[in-house]
Amino acid sequence: MTTTAPGAVRLPRRPDVVISGIGFGGAPIGDLYEPIGEDRARATVDAAWDGGIRYYDTAPHYGLGLSERRVGAALAGRPHRTLSTKVGRLLELDETGALCRVRDYSRSGVTRSLEASLRRLGVDRIDIVYVHDPDDHWEQASAEAVPALCALRDQGVIGAVGVGMNQSAMLARFVAETDVDLVMCAGRFTLLEQPALADLLPTALGRQVGIIAAGVFNSGVLARASPPRDARYDYVQAPAEVLAKTRALAEACRGHGTTLPAAAAWFPRTHPAVLGVVLGMSSADEVRQNLALPCPPDELWTDLVARGLLSPCYAGPA
Repeated sequence: MTTTAPGAVRLPRRPDVVISGIGFGGAPIGDLYEPIGEDRARATVDAAWDGGIRYYDTAPHYGLGLSERRVGAALAGRPHRTLSTKVGRLLELDETGALCRVRDYSRSGVTRSLEASLRRLGVDRIDIVYVHDPDDHWEQASAEAVPALCALRDQGVIGAVGVGMNQSAMLARFVAETDVDLVMCAGRFTLLEQPALADLLPTALGRQVGIIAAGVFNSGVLARASPPRDARYDYVQAPAEVLAKTRALAEACRGHGTTLPAAAAWFPRTHPAVLGVVLGMSSADEVRQNLALPCPPDELWTDLVARGLLSPCYAGPA
């Protein structure tokens, strides 16, 4: 079975910025769930590169800069790749001298954050910069952070401007009211739940704003063919109703000759607004397993709608 990432996709509004259909999510190699040693982190990125992944996403938030440093070191000397990071959380020393995260969506905060990210990544330019999780900071993020990034984009300092969040409603507002090029929607257009169908996806299509789907395994509950009792959902243990729905999804997948992880990885890409998915991966084996997930048959999606396991608003593959 092939283990190669889907080919290049250009951003509709910024065609000079190219991503691979599967992107590498850098949170796990920032020790998200467990300590990841330097050798394992490097082997994970190496496996992604060898598998054809050319889009790498990270953030200062991931491991207090650890993910950025590891991604930057692993990609050093590797050309023709697209790199994204985020602004909104500055890394500063607290009164005890420990490094901590400080929310800041101001123009000056954007500048300071980018300067620090460039140093950690060891690069002189970043292809995509997202405003990270501005849920309670709409005013400052929309009035300062996004315009500051757009100015840097227009000057050629960065390639594209985005916003990344774990909700769809405010992302739709950013798409409708600001000059963003793409958004990263984490966990809200997945096999398990599709609230983005009602707001973000149609708005993005109308504005030609690309969508990157992240959190497609909903923090892990969709990552195994048979979800365990202690599976995570939204970074905590999955409640009983989520596990019940997930097991029903898994049963339907088996009936169509596929698996829950395969369906979860491929489902977001059935919508025309979605350019690709970003998968967080913490080992070389996990990279190879994810790249080998086969595309399920279209009949699966129709069956899931009929069973009430997908939103009735879902119209099927593009």
